[in-house]
Amino acid sequence: MPHYDPDKGAARENLCRYLAACYYQPGPEFAEEKVYDSMLDAATRIHPDLAAGARRLGEEFVAEGADNLLLDYTRLFLGPTHIIAKPYGSVWLEQQTTLMGKSTLAVLELYKEGGFEMDEEFRELPDHIAAELEFLYLLIYRENEAQRNGKPEALEAKAPLRKRFLEQHLGRWVGPFTVAMRAGAQSAFYRELAALTDRFVRMEATDPRA
Repeated sequence: MPHYDPDKGAARENLCRYLAACYYQPGPEFAEEKVYDSMLDAATRIHPDLAAGARRLGEEFVAEGADNLLLDYTRLFLGPTHIIAKPYGSVWLEQQTTLMGKSTLAVLELYKEGGFEMDEEFRELPDHIAAELEFLYLLIYRENEAQRNGKPEALEAKAPLRKRFLEQHLGRWVGPFTVAMRAGAQSAFYRELAALTDRFVRMEATDPRA
């Protein structure tokens, strides 16, 4: 088993949580809470490529401003007529226009297995990109807890769920989803977010437990 780096482990869970937050509607609170400073700090502890992407993301947020980004967010993810980059796993996994397909039910089973409960205030579908990133955050957090508490048996019980989730769900659709984001975004911010999301999820899929 590779040596566990607690700083890197904590950084992975933090970066995942902040990436999920970026898929909610942008607002001034992102700047007020220094979300992008925190993202950069976490990314720097993981990999230089992630750090460079997080730095550019923060710079583009400042350059564009929350109001302008809200327009691009609406175009990309909400419509009102044509949604450029539908943020739902079922769209990309099942190649259908309808939502709540078999893959959605399958990811709900993984959520249940992982003890992940959807917040009652979350008004999106269970396979929305933000929900799947938040589930990945929870899985990383629990693996880190097992490492910090010196419980290898707990770690071995938890790690396979992250592997299955990435192989069967998020890791399969994040690529085409982020390609659509990058192609359709009018702002550099969402192009950078797409690239950073894709890079991070692919790194997680290589099992970086170290």
